Amino acid sequence: MDAKARNCLLQHREALEKDIKTSYIMDHMISDGFLTISEEEKVRNEPTQQQRAAMLIKMILKKDNDSYISFYNALLHEGYKDLAALLHDGIPVVSSSSVRTVLCEGGVPQRPVVFVTRKKLVNAIQQKLSKLKGEPGWVTIHGMAGCGKSVLAAEAVRDHSLLEDCFPGGVHWVSVGKQDKSGLLMKLQNLCTRLDQDESFSQRLPLNIEEAKDRLRILMLRKHPRSLLILDDVWDSWVLKAFDNQCQILLTTRDKSVTDSVMGPKYVVPVESSLGKEKGLEILSLFVNMKKADLPEQAHSIIKECKGSPLVVSLIGALLRDFPNRWEYYLKQLQNKQFKRIRKSSSYDYEALDEAMSISVEMLREDIKYYYTDLSILQKDVKVPTKVLCILWDMETEEVEDILQEFVNKSLLFCDRKGKSFRYYLHDLQVDFLTEKNCSQLQDLHKKIITQFQRYHQPHTLSLDQEDCMYWYNFLAYHMASAKMHKELCALMFSLDWIKAKTELVGPAHLIHEFVEYRHILDEKDCAVSENFQEFLSLNGHLLGRQPFPNIVQLGLCEPETSEVYQQAKLQAKQEVDNGMLYLEWINKKNITNLSRLVVCPHTDAVYHACFSEDGQRIASCGADKTLQVFKAETGEKLLEIKAHEDEVLCCAFSTDDRFIATCSVDKKVKIWNSVTGELVHTYDEHSEQVNCCHFTNSSHHLLLATGSSDCFLKLWDLNQKECRNTMFGHTNSVNHCRFSPDDKLLASCSSDGTLKLWDVTSANERKSFNVKQFFLNSEDPQEDMEVIVKCCLWFADGARIMVAAKNKIFLWNIDSCSKVADCRGHLSWVHGVKFSPDGSSFLTSSDDQTIRLWETKKVCKNSAIMLKQEVDVVFQENEVMVLAVDHIRRLQLINGKTGQIDYLTEAQVSCCCLSPHLQYIAFGDENGTIKILELVNNRIFQSRIRHKKTVWHIQFTADEKTLISSSDDSAIQVWNWQLEEYVFLQAHQETVKDFRLLKNSRLLSWSFDGTVKVWNIITGKIEKDFVCHQGTVLSCDISHDATKFSSTSADKTAKIWSFDLLLPLHELRGHNGCVRCSAFSVDSTLLATGDDNGEIRIWNVSNGELLHLCAPLSEEGAATHGGWVTDLCFSPDGKMLISAGGYIKWWNVVTGESSQTFYTNGTNLKKIHVSPDFKTYVTVDNLGILYILQTLE
Repeated sequence: MDAKARNCLLQHREALEKDIKTSYIMDHMISDGFLTISEEEKVRNEPTQQQRAAMLIKMILKKDNDSYISFYNALLHEGYKDLAALLHDGIPVVSSSSVRTVLCEGGVPQRPVVFVTRKKLVNAIQQKLSKLKGEPGWVTIHGMAGCGKSVLAAEAVRDHSLLEDCFPGGVHWVSVGKQDKSGLLMKLQNLCTRLDQDESFSQRLPLNIEEAKDRLRILMLRKHPRSLLILDDVWDSWVLKAFDNQCQILLTTRDKSVTDSVMGPKYVVPVESSLGKEKGLEILSLFVNMKKADLPEQAHSIIKECKGSPLVVSLIGALLRDFPNRWEYYLKQLQNKQFKRIRKSSSYDYEALDEAMSISVEMLREDIKYYYTDLSILQKDVKVPTKVLCILWDMETEEVEDILQEFVNKSLLFCDRKGKSFRYYLHDLQVDFLTEKNCSQLQDLHKKIITQFQRYHQPHTLSLDQEDCMYWYNFLAYHMASAKMHKELCALMFSLDWIKAKTELVGPAHLIHEFVEYRHILDEKDCAVSENFQEFLSLNGHLLGRQPFPNIVQLGLCEPETSEVYQQAKLQAKQEVDNGMLYLEWINKKNITNLSRLVVCPHTDAVYHACFSEDGQRIASCGADKTLQVFKAETGEKLLEIKAHEDEVLCCAFSTDDRFIATCSVDKKVKIWNSVTGELVHTYDEHSEQVNCCHFTNSSHHLLLATGSSDCFLKLWDLNQKECRNTMFGHTNSVNHCRFSPDDKLLASCSSDGTLKLWDVTSANERKSFNVKQFFLNSEDPQEDMEVIVKCCLWFADGARIMVAAKNKIFLWNIDSCSKVADCRGHLSWVHGVKFSPDGSSFLTSSDDQTIRLWETKKVCKNSAIMLKQEVDVVFQENEVMVLAVDHIRRLQLINGKTGQIDYLTEAQVSCCCLSPHLQYIAFGDENGTIKILELVNNRIFQSRIRHKKTVWHIQFTADEKTLISSSDDSAIQVWNWQLEEYVFLQAHQETVKDFRLLKNSRLLSWSFDGTVKVWNIITGKIEKDFVCHQGTVLSCDISHDATKFSSTSADKTAKIWSFDLLLPLHELRGHNGCVRCSAFSVDSTLLATGDDNGEIRIWNVSNGELLHLCAPLSEEGAATHGGWVTDLCFSPDGKMLISAGGYIKWWNVVTGESSQTFYTNGTNLKKIHVSPDFKTYVTVDNLGILYILQTLE
């Protein structure tokens, strides 16, 4: 301590010792970290107030400058302003950072106003934390509610040496509470935001729990190493899995078994439910400011009646602080009131709490008592902004805060004073008490808040600048459902305006949860409409969670025309079109079949598995809600619901004779149930880790059950024996799935080690091992999708094909050819399992999105069989759109875009195709270099006598339809006058011709991988101009509409503007950071747009080469803007709008450079966009082979 500070303290020592009361002073200093629990105990042991003050000052004199400042601040805070003034001149100029700062930044709660030390417990917690020694691990504080676990956790880290030695990276407090998946995601998002305040890792919130878990792991490892994560009030073991990230974690919980599901060192500190008589008396003495010895006899009886609960004692103490002469009155109330328990099965000390709560409420002033009743509608662990209660009570903010402060003073309510406004919340015990006491009024109370809300707000007009905005978005539907205002709830949930407003702020997960939660109400109104909206949210969830937020009206226009979502979107779109907004109709969408046949939501959480009974009449399912459900396959009607395990149920299986259902769980057990009665038949518990899968043999002659576990083993069980028959070992990581072959001779298993193994059932020996990832390497999907966990494998009846689930997709594979047969999409989240019906006509998929989908196998395969290749030709003629396309088996088809009629023209192995300008002929080339022309009127075919040496990639008719021009990998361009059988060959490029474009006056422009652009006379075959344009490949060219200039783009990241009259470029356009893949001139030839592989579009002034606009959508983490490469561009005739193709389609305002609309295709990687002359119709094909014919809405 500085000499000046020390001298000042010594000078005024006598005055300080005479006047100060040490209790509250020490509380502040302990909170700041400058006084330890043992030092506080030493001061308290002094017999008189003056001696306690003397001992405290003696300790402070031995400490540093920060201790002096903490003591000075404590004096100010406790009202000793005169004494603080005496010490003011001695305040040191500089102070180092304190424990208080670290804890405050980490969100650790402050000490309660009345606090008693529990030194033994605090020391025990600190010792367990020290045992972690900087390594990942878990310290659990467990005990019943109200026993002070949270206070103890906060007290344990209020120690300078502990933080300095063990957790120099800081402390981060998370109030967890009872959560569902969406609630946990919000907690994780908030934590990630706190840990990454400078947004150095990502500007986008994680969209699901897996992503949040990974983000948290990186943040804790890189930005906050050796820090402590405190999880307060953990209820469920599955919650901890989201934090199982090699962190040091302190948690408080009512259930000490929650850590059974996580790995690493674990230490437990039990907290007794009662404070003990002496500690209870100490709390009362502090509340009434009396010595323990002076407390009346009734105090001892009150502690006995309250059963020593810290929460209950505090409630009574708060009352006595205001009415110190009512000891006898409160004791009689506790003794005489006979309240029923809130939940008889609960571990809460409800009897004592009920009694204390009732007395506390009864002691409120009559004019404010009914306001406390209104709080019965609040949910647990929800902090309510003052503005919500201002609306409820129709009062000014100050009036509401005055009333609420009365509740806070009586310990009936808590207040969070952080942020711009106060937020209030009830302890969960208080919520239980209020809802039970006022159960008959709850419906009316909820109705009251809805009525008041409607006076002040329109649901979809809420904005973020309103402090109550987020509360209404999260809980408006809850209040309507609780008020039984079913009509209003349906109007809200079936409103596209509400869907748009809410998803833009909080994402789709919460809304999907509400559709599941209130499904019984919504289905009463209109089951089909409810399904429309839930399907819309589920199928578009990946888009609704992204930034920038998509136009939800445009997404709605992609729904089936019978859907309520589409009808509302169409109505809104027409109104907005009148105000200049652009919207697109997908006019051929009716040809895209919805493959799902039945979607059911039997579980309240993720569905991990579903399977058919052998007769196909029943479906069994299991999931994270720990239940086994059995329902009818045709209607979804529930037959059985069994609380099957103590933890999540991961798999279920019918026996071949349908008599039994097997289940396996995170609790490491395997159980066998009677499938009709639900009676438990067997329990097996030989696995040492969670059991992930189970499957019965296909023959009931000798029934066996196979199970696979995270202990890396597979086990075979005979239902006639009590112990395992065989154990199979060979996998090096968790076994995720197992399936018997159709003849029961082999057992297939797939594992997190990336292998698929085949086992001999008789000998239990390994037969074969396959690297499953090789199947995905042959997939047509992008390489970034290869890093996937294969969830399950499934034999076809013929044994030649296998079904695989990965991420949110299901693939059908041919084992021999390793080729993908089909795929189907629809689930919002991870698919955990797939299972065929006995006859193979349908299959089930189960997912994290809480749904089970029943698919028709034929539809899925048929849908996949008509995928188009992306090289199509389009002719726009009057009101018709004709599309010439090749499907994935090289069949040529002519599609009428307006009617959907398809004419299959030929089954040749087509590599490219084109239509003649007047739709009289089509031409196509194949992989052998052959070119053919088909006359559509009579199906007469003309074939060129001279073939290309390699595959034909580009083909085009001249305007008079008499000549056909083609290019190939052989670097030559062939000009074929097919009517006169005359040929001209354009041969000068040194490498493959990338593409060509016809010019006027029998000229042609071609560009090549050799970096050159050439102008040819197609009659003579001679080169008229030879431009050496780029060092790298020329990727594209465009010709100005006045035919005086052309552009070239290249892999060298540049674009150039050329005059046909000069061999040097007019302008070299630099600035792109990726390959410049495409370019387009405006109709008036004054503008040039260029697009690159980073998703960036630039608009240039053609006359001077100046950059006018940079068009780039906001980048998502790990993804290029525009969803990938920009592959095609086109200006509108008036030059005011630009369309671009890439991962999806975008329309841009050329004047401002801003996006006007986005159309998200089902697939990605669009290669070209065909645009009608009037700029109102657009045609493209995505990488899934889906054709899109879009038309502007008018």
